[in-house]
Amino acid sequence: MIYITGDTHSNFERVKELCRRFKPTVDDTIIILGDAGINYYGEERDCKLKKTLSQLPITIFSIYGNHEMRPETITTYKEVQWNGGVVYREDKYPNLLFAKDGELYDFDGLKTLVIGGAYSVDKQYRIDHNMGWWADEQPSDEIKSRVEKVLADIGYKIDVILSHTTPLKYEPKEVFLSFIDQSNVDKSTEEWLDIIENKTEYKKWYCGHYHTNKKIDKMIFLFKDIIEFKP
Repeated sequence: MIYITGDTHSNFERVKELCRRFKPTVDDTIIILGDAGINYYGEERDCKLKKTLSQLPITIFSIYGNHEMRPETITTYKEVQWNGGVVYREDKYPNLLFAKDGELYDFDGLKTLVIGGAYSVDKQYRIDHNMGWWADEQPSDEIKSRVEKVLADIGYKIDVILSHTTPLKYEPKEVFLSFIDQSNVDKSTEEWLDIIENKTEYKKWYCGHYHTNKKIDKMIFLFKDIIEFKP
């Protein structure tokens, strides 16, 4: 079985409850749509969380968000093959996997593309208060080129896209924070995803980031809900 949910920000109570109720195994997977919070502090608190999660009877597959470190920048992670694509994994925690942006994965026969990253609207607050903020939070030109090449190679036809943020046209404006001046928000990633969305034929697109659960056309936003991953 494959499940999917939104940002967890280090709080995996809903995943633990899923495990208590449905008794999965490591052959089952839960997809986290970014901001898992597993690589946030870069010290013992991360290790403690990883030890706890490694004992859960399920494989956790996280895409990159914006409030966390990219696994490729952490020396303990290695690239390994999984479900037809490359993932980042630490030897100590074999059930904790992180997607590589621009990779294609096979989820029960569904060809799935991953595009992580987003801009932090609280960037300045985080910098001012010495909280976690990372300059590589948005997709780089290299990542964008990789994504575009993959899509071009498959004729812009795919089953599922997983991203942290959403194409600009689908922004859920009703959940925008009132104290954030949107004119100061860098929306270049969302604008780029708009271009991708316009030229790609897909069945479903899942995203997190906005802390809401809703569906618009084939775009599905997830936060605390856990649903079955299917076409």
